[in-house]
Amino acid sequence: MLNLATLGKVTTTIMLLKAMANVLVGVSDNNVVYSPCSDTQISKGDGFTIGVAISSKEAFFFNQVQLSPCDSRLGLAAKMAQLALFRPKVDEISLLSIDTSKFNPSEAGGHMIGFAGSKFAARSYPVKVADGNHTITSFTLVMIKP
Repeated sequence: MLNLATLGKVTTTIMLLKAMANVLVGVSDNNVVYSPCSDTQISKGDGFTIGVAISSKEAFFFNQVQLSPCDSRLGLAAKMAQLALFRPKVDEISLLSIDTSKFNPSEAGGHMIGFAGSKFAARSYPVKVADGNHTITSFTLVMIKP
């Protein structure tokens, strides 16, 4: 899990690793947007970047309105929210997992949202994934573009 303040460095690293993997494997991924806070268009076989933020439920709201974690009005970095980035492909099932040996979601607030985009932002509702006694450690993501 990463602090929100390191998003730019992580995005650059993902871009470099993805470019190297494409050359070595010959994979076709025409989506060059690697930030979960940017808009893009995707096609079958493209990768897309989504962010998962974990914090308290209240941290995702500003004046009782839920905002995207990309919105600076939330101030998630100051609230010690944690961020993970995933790059699944369209039309593939992806397993997202949290390594609880290095990170305890309940200490960050225990609520998770998935998000992507800016102007056309998509975000989930906050879902409780951890409390003092229980932690959900894996999630399945399926995205199918018609």
